[in-house]
Amino acid sequence: MPRAAQISPSILSADFARLADDLARIQGADWAHVDIMDNHFVPNLTIGLPVVQALLAASDLPVDCHLMIEDPDRWAPGYAEAGAGSVTFHIEAAAAPIRLARNLRAAGARAGMALKPATPVEPYLDILGEIDMLLVMTVEPGFGGQSFLDVVLPKLKRCSEAIRGRELDVWLQVDGGVSAETIERCAEAGADVFVAGSAVYGADDPARTIEALREQASKAMPA
Repeated sequence: MPRAAQISPSILSADFARLADDLARIQGADWAHVDIMDNHFVPNLTIGLPVVQALLAASDLPVDCHLMIEDPDRWAPGYAEAGAGSVTFHIEAAAAPIRLARNLRAAGARAGMALKPATPVEPYLDILGEIDMLLVMTVEPGFGGQSFLDVVLPKLKRCSEAIRGRELDVWLQVDGGVSAETIERCAEAGADVFVAGSAVYGADDPARTIEALREQASKAMPA
């Protein structure tokens, strides 16, 4: 049975002075995607655990944390313990990814593993069974509003084939430049969870945009 498309709007494109209000604008979404950056792993500094805790208290929407930070082995479990429904670390930064994924699951979160655009998936195929979601970046991590990198689509398809070939219950997430113009290509390549920031928050009606993106993706996903 094919999976349903899930839309996870990134609050990186929201108004940080009105985060609770902007969360309310995406209540029809499946997740609220929260980008945590430390100005070391990526050249940008955003928010951390205290803000995530405040978001969790302000909304019932499940939180999907994407950690673009150094030393996720140390810091990532705290987000799971705080109540984030999904916590994703970058494989390029993790010292012990299997142990970290198991720690995240033990703390009650879905464990996600992210790949930068130039990071191949092949060295990590054997550990896909340890995670709940694989995130394939379609921009260089660090800033919102970037243009979609079509060059990543073949890797996205290889990831999908690896997951399906092993019959794993692993979601395949795509993040970066996802919009009405690109979401169908992502879905055709096998993605089933779609992070969209400026495409949602830059729209006049975010709720309607979420519905439209979900419908687009669902129609394009392989049977």
